[in-house]
Amino acid sequence: MVELARGALSKMAARLEAPVQYAFRLDDQEIPVNPLIGKSLRLEYLGAIHCTHCGRKTKTSFSQGYCYPCMQKLAQCDICIMSPERCHYDAGTCREPSWGEQFCMTDHVVYLANSSGVKVGITRGTQVPTRWLDQGASQALPILRVATRQQSGFVEDLLRSQVADKTNWRALLKGDAAPVDLAAVRDQLFDSCGEGLLELQQRFGLQAIQPLSDQQPVEIAYPIEAYPAKITSFNLDKNPIAEGTLIGIKGQYLMFDTGVINIRKYTAYQLAVHA
Repeated sequence: MVELARGALSKMAARLEAPVQYAFRLDDQEIPVNPLIGKSLRLEYLGAIHCTHCGRKTKTSFSQGYCYPCMQKLAQCDICIMSPERCHYDAGTCREPSWGEQFCMTDHVVYLANSSGVKVGITRGTQVPTRWLDQGASQALPILRVATRQQSGFVEDLLRSQVADKTNWRALLKGDAAPVDLAAVRDQLFDSCGEGLLELQQRFGLQAIQPLSDQQPVEIAYPIEAYPAKITSFNLDKNPIAEGTLIGIKGQYLMFDTGVINIRKYTAYQLAVHA
């Protein structure tokens, strides 16, 4: 095998094509992954993790790539990132108000996606379609544009009373999800949650929460030769080597004939890639 690159790992770059095009990101290097499908591939953890924010060496990666002090102080690691409705910016306790103004006080999209089944999700407008690719969605449909992250969290909280908000990663890696009429699901949600959406519009304004009724579903195909016969996860903290024949890529998962690995989980790990 030949070493292709080494450095601090980031989540794979993904570009919407047919199929999705992936690249490893190690420091400032990008290595196309699609051409490696069908070939032997080895990922080797080199034993060091450096915080993606401050560069400090850390024994454990927190919040996907941060040291403990940064995880405690950075706004992007606060609980409101996972639960946007718990935003405390207006209370004056945001960890980094300027960061919140840039990334949270901006347009967000509420969407439906079909990955392991239909789910509702939110993302910044600038993260469409990247968010869908990272989740391994085979179909996606924007359904509302919302003025802030917190407001999108209120909308998501309302809609998840009717539809899931999580992806079953094991089901994701077992096969393609059955196609769904996402436009019909959208219309059904607008009907069943209409009263709650109206209350949110009355609270924040019509311009703050805008239905996107004219959007068309996006169909997404992934570079997969075969799905693994058994879902077994590599754990680089226990065994520094993940290797086998690469048989497919979906979301941020590499699928080998010997197991699967979530690349995003190992953000900031020093890694060497051999093929």
